Order: sequence, then structure tokens, then C-alpha cells
Amino acid sequence: MKRLLLFALAAWLPAAAEAQSPSVWLQLSPGSGAELRAVVPGACPTVTWDSSGAATPMLERAAADANFPRMCSLAIPAGVQTVHVSMPDGTTENLAAPVQNPQRILILGDTGCRIKGDYLQACNDPVAWPFAGLAKAAASLKPDLVIHLGDYLYRESPCPEGNAGCAGSPWGDNWASWNADLFTPAAPLLAAAPWLIVRGNHEDCSRSGSGFLRLLGPGAFDPKAACADHLPPYAVSLGEQAIAVMDSASASDTSVDDKSVAVYRADFDAVKAIASAASGHPLWLVGHRPIWAAISGPLGIPIGGNATMIAASGGLSAFSGVSLMLSGHIHTFEAINYDAKIPPQIVAGHGGDNLDPTPANLRGAIFQGHSGVSVKDGLSVGGFGFLMMTRNAGTGGWTIQLYDSVGTPERQCTFAAGRVSCPPTK
Repeated sequence: MKRLLLFALAAWLPAAAEAQSPSVWLQLSPGSGAELRAVVPGACPTVTWDSSGAATPMLERAAADANFPRMCSLAIPAGVQTVHVSMPDGTTENLAAPVQNPQRILILGDTGCRIKGDYLQACNDPVAWPFAGLAKAAASLKPDLVIHLGDYLYRESPCPEGNAGCAGSPWGDNWASWNADLFTPAAPLLAAAPWLIVRGNHEDCSRSGSGFLRLLGPGAFDPKAACADHLPPYAVSLGEQAIAVMDSASASDTSVDDKSVAVYRADFDAVKAIASAASGHPLWLVGHRPIWAAISGPLGIPIGGNATMIAASGGLSAFSGVSLMLSGHIHTFEAINYDAKIPPQIVAGHGGDNLDPTPANLRGAIFQGHSGVSVKDGLSVGGFGFLMMTRNAGTGGWTIQLYDSVGTPERQCTFAAGRVSCPPTK
């Protein structure tokens, strides 16, 4: 009995310790606002805007339960320059406030460490899972905004006994796992800039959907409500730039059913409405799963495409008001231009999880379905990393700088006049 109690205590202590570490961050909310969120072991923090001196208490978003500490939130007033958060333990956090018209947008995705069955990433090895160092390097670049393209939590199974690579890792949809996979390693980047949050397929309801909706979901959280399999698209206004955020977590890559096609056909109609309301500002379509992107198939031929969204895309009219598509899901960097009249695609799913093999040249990719879309030109760049998009003043274009996992510049591309260009390296 004594041995059993000691084992139970040892298993409980890491989770309890994780639960005592508060996390606080800013994320963009639908529309033109932002929301401060915090996970705390005790009372909700208080917040001071700029130099006003008036402390505003955060409100409870979700009470503590068996798996998560208390969750707090508070809407950010427009025009705030600085955000000072006072924790119940007396510590303080200073967060970068939202920038009305971001000029430097950092993009990454698929950052968690995979532990599922026989898929065992060495989470304790910063080379095999580089997300902590990557986030620190990314934060040092001082972005105005971070876009995370989804897939935050990959620790779905216990680490096998005797495996040093993942020994001590928590697992499952709980705060210990979320903290280990996202909030602790990403802490410098969470403080450096507000985040735009995208739901990934690892955050669907069969995996960590409940934790996602509690911690990162764009709307209010009701712990008594069933996990929402799908969230409708919403718009985010960024001054001269607009973004449509699409929940593609449940869009099957390989199979098609009428119910799912109807859901995503309605989403594409919503994107058309968002584009119409964007008042002439460029619109980016952001979602986890790319509609037309590729991995290596037999004989190295690039193959792919999301069967569900291709079937729902119809005559492609939903893309007429979209200037760029951003996605993760495929664990590499890809830049793709198409023959059809649809916007180019950037894939940035190389933030930490096991990398996917993809051909360097994506021309001739074979996509599922019959949407009439083919690759005019496209490439992939391997290795872990992230990218920074910097607005080129007066031109309407962007410079895309690729970085490796330690923040070393790798390759530079541009996005301008409806095209992504990546000149050959010397």
C-alpha cells in the first residue's frame, strides 16, 4: 500500500506543479478587438492599462475543475498601448498591446511534441523538439502580431516506461499537457505580441477540443455545453488588412460526406460575405488545413488536397475576394501559385512536430477531386522554423523571411500582385 501511495503521489506532483504556474496572453477576438486571458491557480488577476493607475479585475471565464485551473479573461479597450497584469501572488506581467495596423506578422504552426502510440518524439531533446528555442528566437524579433496556424497539443498517450526522450511528459487534454506543449515553451512569444489563434485538427473534439475551447476558443466558454465540432468563420480587422479565420479542424483530407461538404460550403459563403464587407482591404484566408497543398507521394510525386473542402469549394467564387491563403497541417514550409484564379497558398506547419517529407518542386501536384486547380509553380523548404511577413510600405506587398528553429535567416520570398515568389538561393 505504501508503494502504491508513493507512486500515486509521484504521478500527481508534476500536474500539481504545472497547475501552480500562471500563464497570461493576449489574443485577437472576432472583429477589431482583443482579449486578455489568464490561467491562474487562485483569484483572477487585475489589469492596468497604460499609465492610468486604475486596476481592472479580470473576469472568470471558467472555474477550476479536475483538469484545469481557473481561467480568466477581459476585453482590451481600443487604443491601449501597454498592458500590465498583476497576479494574485504579487508578480506582474507586461504584455505587448495590439498594434492597429501590424507591419510585422510572425507565422508558425504545428508546434507540439508528438507522443501517440508508436509515434514518440523526443520532447526532452531541444533538437528533436525545438519549439522552446524557436519561440524565444521568434520573440526576439519583436513582431506586431503572431498567427498560430493550429495543432498545439500532440501529447495524446503516456510516454512508455524507460523512454528517456519523453520521460516525465504529461498527456491528454489537461492543463499539464497544454502547459508542457504550448504555454511554457511559448511564454516569451506569448508576451511579445498578441496572437491570432487558429484551431487545428489536434484540437477537434475527439482529441483536445474541450481544452482548446476553454483556453483559446474565440467565443465564450460553457463547461456544461458539448464540445463544438465546428466553429463558423469570423473576421478580424487589422487596419489596412483583414483576415477571415476558418475552422477546418474537422474537414477530412481523404474522405467526403454530404454533411461535411454542406458545412464547408456554408463557410465559403461566409468568407464571400467577409470579403464583401472588407471595404476594399486585402483579405487573407487563414485556416489549419490547406485546401490545395502537397506531400510526397509514390516516386516523389507531390500529392494532396483536402477532399472535403475541394468538394465544397464549388466554382471557386468564394476566393475572388481573397488575396492570400495561410495554413499549417503539413509539417514543412510551402509557397504555391495556382493556374486557376485563386490566391496563392503559404503553408507554415514546421514549428515543432515531426516534419513531413515534401518535394522541393511542387509543380505538377496531383490533387483530389475535380476542382480544376493545378500548381503553376511552387516549392517547399524543409526543416523546423517559422516565418516573418513584413509589409513593404507604399507597395502593398510583403517580404517573407524564413527562419530556422534558432532564428537564423534561411530564405527570403515576397508576396505582391497576387503572387508568392521565392528566388533561388545563391
